[in-house]
Amino acid sequence: MSEKGPPAAGVPFHDGRNETPQERADRNFGELLQELRVTQTGVQILFAFLLTLAFTPRFPSLDTVQRATYVTTLLLAVLAAALFTAPAALHRGLFQRGAKPLIVRVSSRLAAAGLAVLVLALTGSVLLVVDVAASRTGALIAAACTLLSCGGLWWVLPWAVARAGMESGAAPSPLWKGTEGRNGSNGSNGSNGAEGGNDSEDTSRDDRNTGGPG
Repeated sequence: MSEKGPPAAGVPFHDGRNETPQERADRNFGELLQELRVTQTGVQILFAFLLTLAFTPRFPSLDTVQRATYVTTLLLAVLAAALFTAPAALHRGLFQRGAKPLIVRVSSRLAAAGLAVLVLALTGSVLLVVDVAASRTGALIAAACTLLSCGGLWWVLPWAVARAGMESGAAPSPLWKGTEGRNGSNGSNGSNGAEGGNDSEDTSRDDRNTGGPG
């Protein structure tokens, strides 16, 4: 028997939970809020660090490049904080309007955009600090390492794990495949039962013809 290919776009995947679409949206939004709490803590620490730099005694001695890096990084941190808090404002604006699935989809995109901006803010912070503390060449190297590390851990790693799960069969089965499996098992059980019944009838018939089992 040849296996079917992956389901078409839009076919939901079955993860073993017995829940309605609204319950699924509520659970997904709760999980998203937990993720945002983790990222918001990092953004708040970074933003507070950047704010205090402007009031340090050494800040007036920064050159033009360092000041531009500081202002850009500060604005990126503000933008990341705005993106991470936008789902809460979106939920408040659409509260009790039956739009929870839409809120989840839009909030997920906002969180992804916030992570991209946060990577740039972290990279700019490392660039500024290492430039002031060491050298510009070292700052560029450290910033590149920061960018690659965050990009690898936040995007490449999830993609690789998802791909490995798909190849090993650990990915959740789509609904059409689970239904097919259940139908196939029922069908095979039914056919096996029918065959078993036919075999029993043939045996009984042979016993009667020969006068009973030997």
